[in-house]
Amino acid sequence: MRHLLYFLLICPVLLVTSCSQNQESIFTRYRTVFQIGDQPEWATKNLNARQWEKRMTLVPDGQIFWSRTKIDILKAPETLKPYGLRLEVYGEYEVFWDGVLIGKNGNPGQEADLPPEGKLWTTFTIPTHLTNAGEHVMALRLSNYYYPDHIGNYGLKIDYYDDLLTDRLIQNSYMHVFAGAFLITAIYFLFLFIGNKKEYPALIFSISCLLFFGLTMTHFVKTTVPIHYSLHVVRLEVITSLMFGISFLIPLYFSMQFPYPKWKLFLGIYTAILLFIFSIEHHLFDLTILNMTLSLLLFSLCIAVFGVYKRAKGALLVLLTLLLCIFIRHYVSLNISLFTGFSLILLNMLYLLSLRIKEQRLAYENSLVQSTRLRLELLKKNIQPHFLMNTLTSLIDWIEETPKKGVLFIEALAKEFDLLNQIENQTLIPISQEIALCRAHLEIMEYRKEVNYSWEEEGINPEQKIPPGILHTLLENGITHSLPLKDNSIKFKLHFESSADYDCYTFLTYAEIVKQASAQRQEGTGLKYIKARLTESYHDQWELTSEPAHHGWKNVIKIYR
Repeated sequence: MRHLLYFLLICPVLLVTSCSQNQESIFTRYRTVFQIGDQPEWATKNLNARQWEKRMTLVPDGQIFWSRTKIDILKAPETLKPYGLRLEVYGEYEVFWDGVLIGKNGNPGQEADLPPEGKLWTTFTIPTHLTNAGEHVMALRLSNYYYPDHIGNYGLKIDYYDDLLTDRLIQNSYMHVFAGAFLITAIYFLFLFIGNKKEYPALIFSISCLLFFGLTMTHFVKTTVPIHYSLHVVRLEVITSLMFGISFLIPLYFSMQFPYPKWKLFLGIYTAILLFIFSIEHHLFDLTILNMTLSLLLFSLCIAVFGVYKRAKGALLVLLTLLLCIFIRHYVSLNISLFTGFSLILLNMLYLLSLRIKEQRLAYENSLVQSTRLRLELLKKNIQPHFLMNTLTSLIDWIEETPKKGVLFIEALAKEFDLLNQIENQTLIPISQEIALCRAHLEIMEYRKEVNYSWEEEGINPEQKIPPGILHTLLENGITHSLPLKDNSIKFKLHFESSADYDCYTFLTYAEIVKQASAQRQEGTGLKYIKARLTESYHDQWELTSEPAHHGWKNVIKIYR
């Protein structure tokens, strides 16, 4: 867990390093102008485009239209290292540089008749003799059949052609390592949850890491998978949906770690706000993602403040991290702040889980120590001088009065001690062995107290395993704290039932209960022993209730799957 935490801590550093751009710009871009129509001379460098539209909102029916962008090259390229041009454009197009065709992406003007062709992100090389320092013009001959209202400025970058290709591959290699770390984390904590299905924070953290993995891969898929511009909105829909899931799960996780009054109500209100943000102006994807991110930070910040107020472990670190995320969002771009902030938040979630796992491990180790101590105390209780003296006194009386029954008494006593010796060091034993121990104990107590004890069982699977001594302890409690009925009898009944979620043992005592002993029964050594044994074998996946009933006493043990 510690090594995983350190590794994921390095990931945001790699992310920021891969996304940082410190190099000096080699070009200046001016405003793009547009014109509907199709004339070859519009590609020339010295065309007078003063009458062209500075903004165009709609080009219907897949018509051809042109765009022209004036670009100043600030310095000429090095020898044998041509400049390249990387474009992100909605549409299929031809690109001209100073009137020379340098590349084609799809079939402009034929989109209605031909299948989609070309990529949304494309890199072209610019001939060296056309990249001298000074003014140049890039002209695009376009058609936008699938999204005629997506007309406007487009992504443009000029750099050395080799660098344009390799920089993005290097960046994607960092991001694949980054995403893979969270995928492995998601799988690891998913298996932890499968092993302990009550650990819902581990499940939420696993799903959050999985969604973040999907978000990272979908965002950076543009280099490894060619995407036509008609599919770009599908990609944005996937990104927005993943963002919605992350924005919901992170506050849910913090609500479970730092519970506050009426947290389910406030979480419901927050979900309604997220749904409103997701549905209103949904086509403005960047705005939707930004609003969901801000809502996530503000709501999580309120939860962390409450956690700090309650002095919850890890709450102060979460609060400082959220404040750092807000600071990062204010000073860097949305993409960098998004991935850096989420990675830091997920690291905090991992830290909180590590604290939880540590507490559970310490509790389990303490339960083992307590179980050993209580096991010795229980064994001592069964062979203590008071028990032996009363048993031996009863044995003397039976031998003097009825030697044959005295021999049976000795055999029952030997059988119980033999069974106790067999199970004392076991973690789980067949329930048939536990029932045999209970019957042997009842036989002894019947000789000692001259009370008619009876034992019944229902629905028992003899191969089912339970911690040793827990039914014997309940039986001993029932004998100690009960008085016989009017017919001088006490009956014990064990009932078993199973469901998809848990196994349930119901232990019933039919007798007159001593009232002053009822309160003491909840805190006695016997019940402490039972709880320690259940924790040792099932961690926290069990439940024990012990309460009076109209027939005497009722004990219920539920063991969850």
